[in-house]
Amino acid sequence: MPAVPPVESPLRRFLSDFSASWLALLATLMLAVIILIALFAPWISPQDPYDLAVVSIFDARLPPGSTSMDGTTFWLGTDGAGRDLLSAIFYGLRISLSVGVMSGIIAIIVGMSVGLAAAYAGGRTETLIMRVVDLQLSLPAVLIALILLAILGKGVDKIIIALVIAQWAYYARTVRASALVERRREYVEAAACLGLGHARIVFRHILPNCVAPLIVVGTVQTAHAIALEATLSFLGVGLPLTEPSLGLLISNGFEYMLSGKYWIAVFPGVALLLTIVSINIVGDQLRDVLNPRLQK
Repeated sequence: MPAVPPVESPLRRFLSDFSASWLALLATLMLAVIILIALFAPWISPQDPYDLAVVSIFDARLPPGSTSMDGTTFWLGTDGAGRDLLSAIFYGLRISLSVGVMSGIIAIIVGMSVGLAAAYAGGRTETLIMRVVDLQLSLPAVLIALILLAILGKGVDKIIIALVIAQWAYYARTVRASALVERRREYVEAAACLGLGHARIVFRHILPNCVAPLIVVGTVQTAHAIALEATLSFLGVGLPLTEPSLGLLISNGFEYMLSGKYWIAVFPGVALLLTIVSINIVGDQLRDVLNPRLQK
């Protein structure tokens, strides 16, 4: 009697498909390192770049590999205020990632709720909601964020609000498209015939089948949120000087580019680039794995 092959679990199949791309594995490893650096920045940074007791203006604009008067080595140099650039990048990663992730989570909740309501209600309610979504998507996200920050002012909470308002429509459209397909399935009709409540049908039956596209869009939009926050901080309307992100570090070093002190802006820019690229590569691989139609 021939041996029956073991049944492959969904998790094992997902990991197998995801690890088929060495580029995705490399991006995942890089993203994991970046996240760990951001989480443990206060403990692994050579210097607290915002402690005035340890930052000296006499160490300002030192090139990479320089040594301060007290013997501290600045591996990536210092910025215009004398802060260790490596430590400043670690702290900047912490703020950029936290802003991107927090705004993404809130935008997912808002967009998911709106998209599910539009798909399940249908009729005029769906038409009204989707016209608002279309209006939102017709405007550039950076323009919406600029207008909101001009009204609200600077601050981490303000920029999270601006990013949520600028991004929720992407999630709403994604969830609505998936929910419309699931709404026509037989199991939804069966649940309705059994007299189950609308909330149970939406959250216990339709929503779990919309999670896969949400994961993909959420990953890509997190990278977009980090880039948007960096753009706003570079323009001087994002985070305050007391809570600088990578975008603000790049902005602070931009004025020194023409004087040859490239490292003040280039190294934070490289850190921002690696973060966004790694998130985008992971998101692309998740899209290919979670969507069977795209699998080769």
